[in-house]
Amino acid sequence: MEDERRSSKVKKGSLAVRVGLEGEDGGFKRFVIPISYLYNPHFRRLLDSAHEVYGYNSSGPLKLPCSVDDFLHLQLLIERESHGSSSHSKIHHQPPSFSLHTC
Repeated sequence: MEDERRSSKVKKGSLAVRVGLEGEDGGFKRFVIPISYLYNPHFRRLLDSAHEVYGYNSSGPLKLPCSVDDFLHLQLLIERESHGSSSHSKIHHQPPSFSLHTC
């Protein structure tokens, strides 16, 4: 029981989420993400999907209705955008559109 509490602690500035689809092999997988993701438009669309599927009342980590592969792709996209926004050479760069095929 003590080990479970330690492993479930999340660092300040981070948020635990559970990613997966009902009936998907492997079930849900836990990720710890920066709170800054909440401000990303792509992630906000995923949050809207989570609200449609699960509603607002939930106990435990936030459940996100998408495949683990799509979530990993979303993380990569968010990280690229956040690193690219600080570069002056990418001022004219349009961020790529992203849709979650499994949501």
